Amino acid sequence: MDVKFDCRYFKGDKPCKFGRLCFRCNHYMHSGKKILIIKLAAIGDVLRTTSILTGLERKYPQNHITWVTNKESYFLLENNPQIDRVLTYDLDSILCLLVEHFDLVLSFDKAFGGASLATLVKAKKKKGFGIHKNGYLYPLNPESEYAFRLGIEDKLKFKQNKKTYQELIYEMSGLDYKNDEYILTLSEESRKFGEDFLEKNKLKKGDLVIGLNTGSGEVFATKKWTIDGFIKLARMLNKKLAARVLLLGGPNEIQRNKEIKAKLKTIVIDSGCHNSLKEFIGIINCCSLVVSGDTLAMQVAIALKKRVVALFGPTCHQEVDLFGRGEKIVSDISCAPCYRQNCDSVKCMKSISPEEVFAAIKRSVSK
Repeated sequence: MDVKFDCRYFKGDKPCKFGRLCFRCNHYMHSGKKILIIKLAAIGDVLRTTSILTGLERKYPQNHITWVTNKESYFLLENNPQIDRVLTYDLDSILCLLVEHFDLVLSFDKAFGGASLATLVKAKKKKGFGIHKNGYLYPLNPESEYAFRLGIEDKLKFKQNKKTYQELIYEMSGLDYKNDEYILTLSEESRKFGEDFLEKNKLKKGDLVIGLNTGSGEVFATKKWTIDGFIKLARMLNKKLAARVLLLGGPNEIQRNKEIKAKLKTIVIDSGCHNSLKEFIGIINCCSLVVSGDTLAMQVAIALKKRVVALFGPTCHQEVDLFGRGEKIVSDISCAPCYRQNCDSVKCMKSISPEEVFAAIKRSVSK
């Protein structure tokens, strides 16, 4: 058979998009550098890892990129024009990947599942994290040693490191970082949901719409700001900036947002806590600015190029880049950051006042 197995359009189990036999087709294009990216979780981390795609495109203009991720993050990548194939991390995908051969594997997960896959996959070069034969995580290349050390040296991660997440993954990959931003393709479903949300709540596109993301996810409950802080901030935004304030959150924020709404009544609009990820992105796209802890909402807002006021207590603000669109408010409590998942006092987040958050918002929206 005169089949061009190395053509970037070849499917194998179905006709390519041109629907022609290889020996009669003039659309042949070599797939180029075969690159596998392994980044499974968390959703926000997957989103911010998309910045690597721009650097890969610069260095390898002709490439074929496969990205394997958890099913929860699949939606964020499926319409990305710079990714040729998105696979979910399951048995079928793993078996397929173990048969293939890649030119380059980039493994950004410190979790054992992703790192093990990177170790087993056949490739000319591997960068990032793998699993040693003795069963522990280790750096696959010298350029990944610094990022590896951040996981085992608290002083380096908490106090000394000044590199952002993007700088770290570019360094691991041996690419030149040029302030490359996240890549998020807004789906038609997200866009339409956002437009309907605006109309339903009588919000005009010229309104100053500020989203308050009140939660922090299940793993790090310590990243939540106080309910009292959100209430006082919303009142200031309404009175002093005539802002339309949205409450943002997921299932874990039902009770928090209910309590906030009960105190503020018509001052805020509760966007609901049962929206799908696509719908949540559509709502954030309606916002002029988002106030959030170090969470998925913050990452989505950054990706959508919204202004952001980010609140940091137990996690490292240095690794987050707002790309000049907003401000970080960092707790000055001596024990922060700590990355504790539980804390009796959470005094780092309590130390952040509504007045300083409001001042940051006012500076940001006046630019």
